[in-house]
Amino acid sequence: MGKIIAIVNQKGGVGKTTTAVNLGAYLAYLGRQVLLIDTDPQANATSGLGLDHRNLEGGIYEALIGDKQLFQIIKRTIQSGLKIAPATLSLAGAGVELVGMDNREFRLANILEEAKKDFDYIIIDGPPSLGLLTVNSLVAADEVLIPIQSEYFALEGLSQLLETISLVQNNLKPELGIMGAVITMFDRRNKLSGSVMEELYRYFPNRIFRSVIPRSVRLAEAPSYGRSILHYDPKSRGGKAYEGLAREVLSLEK
Repeated sequence: MGKIIAIVNQKGGVGKTTTAVNLGAYLAYLGRQVLLIDTDPQANATSGLGLDHRNLEGGIYEALIGDKQLFQIIKRTIQSGLKIAPATLSLAGAGVELVGMDNREFRLANILEEAKKDFDYIIIDGPPSLGLLTVNSLVAADEVLIPIQSEYFALEGLSQLLETISLVQNNLKPELGIMGAVITMFDRRNKLSGSVMEELYRYFPNRIFRSVIPRSVRLAEAPSYGRSILHYDPKSRGGKAYEGLAREVLSLEK
């Protein structure tokens, strides 16, 4: 059965989608079958892999509310082994519509149960909020991966995120684990980045990935071409960092 990893952080602009797209691409490159689930209404993961979310007939929203089966909305990408359940414009209203539905926190978990047989990894790109879509992502996941920008303000919401994860563990998904944190947008020239890294080790002793994602123009450019860094510039510092992260994730396989 495949492992489901939710990549979450309610703070925007921390490299969450960049991590979801590129970790998925490199896991596929390294021989795994991967499904990326875009649950962010901004649909950045969808467009970052070359799909126009405005012209899609259906996406994860339709699967969540029961209008379509998951297999009906999954799309291929240019990376062999990597598929995506895209987000569409309709997803913006899902947080409100889910409130009145039965088993509202388990909608995503239920539709992914069958897909676990077909993929080695299912990666969920969560929205930058702590609403029902994020709760669905956490309940569906086996483990949580938290990307954290190496800047002071990125730490401010971390305790709130960890509290939400704890609430999910205590009330909805006791077996939910924290895979760890990955440091993003790291600038070695900035002394503050080093200080933030030290603070993170207090939050996540023994759970910080060794692969540190640098602040990189090439990483920022790749989505505008509908490409992961693997297909845009794999020899860049960002490309090597995400390959390293994928290899670390694979090293955790039992």
